[in-house]
Amino acid sequence: MSTAKEQQVRFHFIHPPFHFPNRTELKSFLLALFKKEGFKVEAINYIFCTDDYLLQLNRGYLKHNTLTDIITFGLSKSKEPLIADIYISIERVKENSQLFHSGFLKELHRVIFHGALHLCGYKDKKPSDIKLMRSKEDYYLHQYFVPRGTKPSKS
Repeated sequence: MSTAKEQQVRFHFIHPPFHFPNRTELKSFLLALFKKEGFKVEAINYIFCTDDYLLQLNRGYLKHNTLTDIITFGLSKSKEPLIADIYISIERVKENSQLFHSGFLKELHRVIFHGALHLCGYKDKKPSDIKLMRSKEDYYLHQYFVPRGTKPSKS
């Protein structure tokens, strides 16, 4: 049986199954991320899909004819608990993990946190915005993957 917390963040798979461990732990971590950034969550859906599926969304909703690894649709009104659909192309994540020599699971988590950070108001169009976004992604990756037996920093 699912807990109320697990219902606030859900994972859906349009893409063929792939190894994705510790999903319940990740959901709790994401809720803590939103709380730390000053946001409440009503419902966040992460939808894992193919390049083709995400390309169709990119063309239809954003009028972009390019492949991307993530599209975040914030659906809630300002100052209300977050409601969103976040689409992630597993094919792009796999390719980017090879391109950046980061490993699939680390790249997957980076993209998951990236979508969450967009909902928290972080942008990634200007160089200064990109630098801040990468810094936040790195911070949360470090917090999530902190070695067992150590405590995360309080910064």
